[in-house]
Amino acid sequence: MDKNEGKWTWEEDGMKVVRSVARTGPGCHYGCGVLLYVKDDKLIKVEGDPEFPINKGSLCPRCTALTEVVYHPDRLKYPLKRIGERGEDKWERITWEEAFDNIADKFNEIRSKYGPESVFFCQGTARDVGVYQNNLAYSFGSPNTLAFGPLHGHACHVPRVITTKITTGVYEFPDYSQFFPNTHENTNWRMPKCIMIWGNEPTASTSPGSMGYLLMECIKRGAELIVIDPRKTWVAARAKMWLQIRPGTDAALALGMLNVIINEKLYDEEFVRDWTYGFDELKKRVQEYPPEKASKITWIPEEQIIAAARMYAASEPAAIQWGVAVDQTKECIPTIHAIISLWSMTGNMDAPGGNVIGSGLFGLGQHGGSQYDNLNEERKRNKIGAGMYPLFDYGYRMPPGAQLTEQLLSGEPYPLKAAWIQSTNTFACGAADSRRVYEGFKKLGFVVVVDLFMTPTAMAFADIILPAATYPERDGIGLVGSICVGTTNKAIKPVEEVKSDMEINFELGKRLNPGAWPWKDVREMFNSMLEPTGMTFEELRDKGYLYDKFQYKKYEKGLLRTDGKPGFATPTGKVELYSTILEKCNLDPLPYFEEPPESPVSTPELAEEYPFILTTGAKTPVFFHSEHRQIPSLRRLNPEPITEIHPDAAAKLCIKEGDWIYIENRYGRCRQKARLTERIDPRVVHSQHGWWFPEKSGPEPSLFGVWESNINLLLPAGMVGKSGFGYPFKAQICRVYPVEEA
Repeated sequence: MDKNEGKWTWEEDGMKVVRSVARTGPGCHYGCGVLLYVKDDKLIKVEGDPEFPINKGSLCPRCTALTEVVYHPDRLKYPLKRIGERGEDKWERITWEEAFDNIADKFNEIRSKYGPESVFFCQGTARDVGVYQNNLAYSFGSPNTLAFGPLHGHACHVPRVITTKITTGVYEFPDYSQFFPNTHENTNWRMPKCIMIWGNEPTASTSPGSMGYLLMECIKRGAELIVIDPRKTWVAARAKMWLQIRPGTDAALALGMLNVIINEKLYDEEFVRDWTYGFDELKKRVQEYPPEKASKITWIPEEQIIAAARMYAASEPAAIQWGVAVDQTKECIPTIHAIISLWSMTGNMDAPGGNVIGSGLFGLGQHGGSQYDNLNEERKRNKIGAGMYPLFDYGYRMPPGAQLTEQLLSGEPYPLKAAWIQSTNTFACGAADSRRVYEGFKKLGFVVVVDLFMTPTAMAFADIILPAATYPERDGIGLVGSICVGTTNKAIKPVEEVKSDMEINFELGKRLNPGAWPWKDVREMFNSMLEPTGMTFEELRDKGYLYDKFQYKKYEKGLLRTDGKPGFATPTGKVELYSTILEKCNLDPLPYFEEPPESPVSTPELAEEYPFILTTGAKTPVFFHSEHRQIPSLRRLNPEPITEIHPDAAAKLCIKEGDWIYIENRYGRCRQKARLTERIDPRVVHSQHGWWFPEKSGPEPSLFGVWESNINLLLPAGMVGKSGFGYPFKAQICRVYPVEEA
């Protein structure tokens, strides 16, 4: 037994070691266990915590580069107030008291003149601030709080959450043993014989609820892979089957596989009979998608579709890990519905080694709901885009992201006057039609930005900038998905005057609505939030981490419904292969495929001019969306924006490895460097997203070179799905050519 096992801090080799959970900032999607080594109150190095069950000592490059982030010379260190025009790099340093008072006065003035809904609140993905910022917005009285900012179609994880909620009642995760502290040694767990990785690269990006390390352990132990991806990724190269899909056609593939599984009776007849609703309707629908037709749509050979369907259905158990790619098609809801049907019909629903329902984590994920409940009905009806998309009324409180931009520009049905932007980079990262988003935000009268560094968003819009702390500089509660809860433990004195996101929200919240923030300090707030666990922050810190009780097949035990009866929390009490909620929303209640808005099939004449399918947004191991571009060790690994193109296609265009090229369509163009690779189809190119250049000029018009390589300049507004969810980030069309030919 290690002498330091179970301790949260100790001395080692003349250094203080602090056990923590790596929650943002800087960017991190989940929360691995880390050991922070400190000397003279300075962070020296970061190592993985071998005792933390989720990552067991493994870390990504972003984690190991943490010291470069914390002590970077360009970090924001003090509150700043703009003294020049928007877009000018002219600021004065102010105190935190001045900043909070200024913001509170301005927000209160706007609230009294225009109503609280005229102020909206944006947050970045997985920033560990969601609950705090939501409470800040709702306690202020505004219903307008948005994850990811103006992300079109909320096309990142949210569509999967919504679709699972309306069809099964709750979100499901692939089961890699992550719900048990002893992981693979737990006797109740079974290893998936087959894992289908759909639109995800777990070595670079971890899907919510499924940590990459544990997946790799399953692969080492013999789990076989089916990988669905337009690019031959690291896992695709190691898969038994790689299905190289045409971007944007995932629904056709899923329906083709369902056709095989249903017609060959490879499904779990008992589960389908007892626990699903709408099988006959789905059976009829999939007859429209025989493997031959699915092959023509997807470019995947018919025999591969059949073999993959048989392999998945015959493997007992089998799991599906999906990524953001399934959200990033225009009609993503039917795509997701079809994939849910695959694991439901094969009996892999909440079964060991299948796709399982999380533990609930003591209900901690819902602790931001109370302030929303305090909004009156009039305030809720004033949400941006209210009434536009009926599906938004089913368990989703945020407004449609694309509609935010439209209302900023039109001022209808009411003008938006101010924004709180916390750790998100708006037009430089997640939003389609970047220039339109930029013009919309420019119309605001007052903007506050909270971040670690000066970004294009902060330079362009901010009137006040608040410097955020990194996770070694603050305490926090680390909710690791629906898996476990631990603590982020402060290891060092904060650099200069930075504050944690939680402190910032807390201090401003007390000024805007003291009754909604009754705690004396942030630590007391943490203790209040942890009440369902029966532990205080200090007790949890000493314990290290805490798992909720986990059981399989909860639907048989009455653990999913509020009435305690067996079944699922859906209107029919069953997994809805035919969705009654979608039907009520005047949407197709069954899965279907719709061709991307612009493609070789839907717009063949346009495709003559723009012959490549453009797919974007695949994660890299070294960047988190638009973050880390100023971190030397990470930037060396990916120094320039990259567009991948097949050598045969490049040769026809006289493009060589490393050439600067333009990627262009009728909406815009940007330039990136060509990387020639045979791991992509000659008809497809892939371009990295989130690119800006911290080393370039900050003030307008440059904004750190954000208009040079931003692939979202090619992505137009107006392509959101019928449900309000989904956008074809991964299925546009374009042409490419060398920069010299421009």
